[in-house]
Amino acid sequence: MQIKLYNQKGKSVGAYELPARIFEVPANPDVIHRALVAQTSNQRQPVAHTKTRGEVRGGGIKPWRQKGTGRARHGSIRSPIWVGGGVTFGPRSDRSYKIKINKKEKQKALFMVLSSKVKDAEMALVENLNLNEPKTKIISEVLKAVFSGAFKLERLKKTLIVVSKNDNNAELSVRNLPLVKAVKADSLNIYDLLSHKYLIMSQEAAAVIEQTYKKI
Repeated sequence: MQIKLYNQKGKSVGAYELPARIFEVPANPDVIHRALVAQTSNQRQPVAHTKTRGEVRGGGIKPWRQKGTGRARHGSIRSPIWVGGGVTFGPRSDRSYKIKINKKEKQKALFMVLSSKVKDAEMALVENLNLNEPKTKIISEVLKAVFSGAFKLERLKKTLIVVSKNDNNAELSVRNLPLVKAVKADSLNIYDLLSHKYLIMSQEAAAVIEQTYKKI
């Protein structure tokens, strides 16, 4: 599969051959959904935590004697049936939300989303995104030029920029742009791809992706 190659001014400067095993994979919504649910669940941190009767402070002494008072027998004021006592079946911080997913299935889902971006003309390949210094103004001008040339849009939309391993200037430059996020090619994930409509990738990043998944 060939895709147009653009420079930083949004002008077409040729074409680039994309590997079919990564960018021409038919979409399967079920596989994509499973990969997305697995990623979001594995990132979930259990915060809510309730104390059991053994963790609540106090209640070390029997509130009253077992017999002869006319009241129900109790062994501790920190029993779950007492106000201020422990909680039964409450949320705990040691709960695990991990979902296991096959590695090949996870990678296949990533290829499906990448293929959909290319098929729907929502991906632009840029010759290079090398910036001399990390400045928001510079990357903003580059993005506007690429958007106008590749997507025929004058206004910047929610965009994911994929850079090569050693390109830190681009990552620092987009921090002040609320609609833009930069991610390294070897850290590309399905959540970022699905949460951003447009994808802009450098030529070096495309080569890194191809090399990263070479053994598949």
